Amino acid sequence: MRTKILNVLLVCLCFPMALWAEYRDLEPLLKELDAVIDRKDAYTLPKENELSELRMRLKNVKDARRKYELCDKLFTGYLHYQADSALAYVEQKQELLSLLNDPLLEQELIINRAEVMGVMGMYSWAEQLLSQVTPDALSPELLGYYYRTMRANYGWFADYLVHADLKKIYEEKAHIYRDSIMLTPFLSVDDHGIVAAEKMMMEGETDKAIEVLNRLSGDGTSLRRQAFINYTLAEAYGLKGDVENQMHRLALTAIADLKFGTREYASLQKLAYLLYDKGDVDRAYKYLTCSMDDAVACNARLRFSEVTEFFPIVDKAYKLKEERGRTIRYGLLFFASFLSLALIVGVVWLYRWNKKLSLMRHHLSETNEQLRLVNSELAQTGKIKEAYIAHYLELCVAYLDKLEAYRRSLAKLAMASRIDDLFKAIKSEQFIKDERKDFYHNFDKSFLELFPNFIASFNDLLVEDGQVQPKSNELLSTELRIFALIRLGVTDSNAIAHFLGYSLATVYNYRSRMKNRAKGDKETFEQQVMNL
Repeated sequence: MRTKILNVLLVCLCFPMALWAEYRDLEPLLKELDAVIDRKDAYTLPKENELSELRMRLKNVKDARRKYELCDKLFTGYLHYQADSALAYVEQKQELLSLLNDPLLEQELIINRAEVMGVMGMYSWAEQLLSQVTPDALSPELLGYYYRTMRANYGWFADYLVHADLKKIYEEKAHIYRDSIMLTPFLSVDDHGIVAAEKMMMEGETDKAIEVLNRLSGDGTSLRRQAFINYTLAEAYGLKGDVENQMHRLALTAIADLKFGTREYASLQKLAYLLYDKGDVDRAYKYLTCSMDDAVACNARLRFSEVTEFFPIVDKAYKLKEERGRTIRYGLLFFASFLSLALIVGVVWLYRWNKKLSLMRHHLSETNEQLRLVNSELAQTGKIKEAYIAHYLELCVAYLDKLEAYRRSLAKLAMASRIDDLFKAIKSEQFIKDERKDFYHNFDKSFLELFPNFIASFNDLLVEDGQVQPKSNELLSTELRIFALIRLGVTDSNAIAHFLGYSLATVYNYRSRMKNRAKGDKETFEQQVMNL
């Protein structure tokens, strides 16, 4: 029992896979057919040009026989392309008949008119016209044309009828005329083989018919004849139930029909029915639409009837599929719109946060820069303090040593009772002057060691003719020494005056004079000096 179930499941799985593999092999041919349909106008253009050229030649010809021949060519060209025009050229041939005095042409015109009526779906009219033909009066070539038209008309009539008994009657009539066609002289090998294969199919010898047709297919026949062979093969494979080969042959026939500019055909709509059964609704709809357009353009009623009988079913399925596709597309569009909106909101939110972060980074960068400057200033201030403390200690020690030496010199004068010299030394200011001079020299030297570019940087802040330079025997001039103290942070004029031993007015004058020589803003001049 378990084995049987497994076998059934295996068959169920393998059958769809086999169908898919068959359909996959047909796909390249169907793609070629799709491309031919899309470029259908390009393939009908040569036929239009050919027919246009024939019409121009007809206008310029005077000879009645030549006119009749051109009308016959136009009739043949329009027969399966535009039946109304083909009928119009039959009428033109009728008008020329009185000038030619040829009884056979009267019979030919009847068959021509019946053939057009058959293409247009007027089978009863065609049958009535063909009944007026006298077969015994026809030439062998015209007799073959008569038999082929009779077979085609009865075959179309059988296809058109719905009632089974009537359909069978007309199929038997068409079968009889196949026998007549095969007895006609001048029948080509290909035509004889095709008719023989049709006869075999009617008699149930389908495999034999396929063998004959395959042999004809490989004989290098013309493309137009190859289309007839492929279509007949498709009918044979259809009788056998071989859908894959039937679709393959129908596709080949449809490609040939469209490339030759034929509008009256059955291959494309039959292929559409089979594709619909396979579930390919899109192609079925496309092929039926193409068939309907061509049937209307050609005025081929049978083909139009065949298409319109099945088209509503395919059209409904196609519209349902389109509606489902549209619903899915709308759902996807709504989902995509929602995602897009969420993405936009996210982008805006990220943009705002990035902006805030950028602003925060900017503030942080500014703060870091300020901290760096403060640290640099603190480090510089620390160096200045260290340097000045060291100098201060050295000066203090040196000053103590000098005071000690000065005290000893005074003590010696006192011990030697040199009172006048002692008073003279006490009253003298030379000692103070020398010490102050040494102090300024040490200050200038220490300052320039800490700020070696101070003089050049200070002069950059001044106009060219207001720049100051120390004399050759000094390191800093009075102006430079005042602003050196300002650079060190001593901005109070009283403190500067006390430090340098100048009057307050003198310090004010020097500061005002330098401000007036500044290049830029005079109010920020001293702040710029402090930043050197």
